Amino acid sequence: MRLGQIKKNGGIVAAVFEGNPQTTDTVRAIPGHTLTDLIRRSDAEGIPLAELADTLAARLSETAVPLVPIHPTEVWGCGCTYETSASFRDAEHGSREGMYAYVYREARPETFFKGTARVCVGPNGNIGIRADSKFTAPEPELALVLGNKGKILGYTLANDVSAWDIERENTLYLTQSKIFDCCCALGPVIVTADSITDPYNLQMTCTITRGDEGRFSGEVNTAKLHRKFETLIEYLFRSNHVPTASVVLTGTGIIVTEEAALAVGDRVSITIPEIGTLNNTAMQL
Repeated sequence: MRLGQIKKNGGIVAAVFEGNPQTTDTVRAIPGHTLTDLIRRSDAEGIPLAELADTLAARLSETAVPLVPIHPTEVWGCGCTYETSASFRDAEHGSREGMYAYVYREARPETFFKGTARVCVGPNGNIGIRADSKFTAPEPELALVLGNKGKILGYTLANDVSAWDIERENTLYLTQSKIFDCCCALGPVIVTADSITDPYNLQMTCTITRGDEGRFSGEVNTAKLHRKFETLIEYLFRSNHVPTASVVLTGTGIIVTEEAALAVGDRVSITIPEIGTLNNTAMQL
């Protein structure tokens, strides 16, 4: 099942999406519930998310524009989960010791706090370019939507927008590289876990377009992920009770080089066919 959020009667409500949304889609609204409300009710009543959504959704369909599919309680990121990311970062830092390769190969993963719903935008929203960065880039990722105690309820697409030059200057600047206004795009919908046959065999593509010019194109399969989702969640939850309706970004395997650094007006498109396409436009902060 595809779930997300729409605007209805002046507010935001959850909805069942019946197609593959880009700008508009046919939906069945779920009155009185945001997606976060729906997840919390599913947990409290012990009813599977898809079943509860189908029960509460309106019988009549309507056309609506997809919004950010969830206003997450928290967003957490994971790094060095793909070998390509670890290798590129070591090269960027001139790390003889292979600092990022170390994290890639050792048991403990890299996790970091990305923010809350405050920094998130949805499909066709604007992603931010830091005013003090000359190399802000998209990081296309598969994201996990969590229920109670870290249960994976669904999957969505994410853009972990990052100021790579700030992190490259000093790794202690990671939080400034990762956390700023409009630094996390999510969408276009959440696909419930029961609808994804194999989350470790999803083909992801990313393109950056400037006007009519293609600036970048890359792809990766989630089969290249070095860690299982359950491992990332287990480490994240150690002495850290991440709340229900949070989102975990599982890392990027598509590396955007400095030649394709984001400029104002650039269009970023991230696609996994089983989920859809997340389109966003870059803006200066």
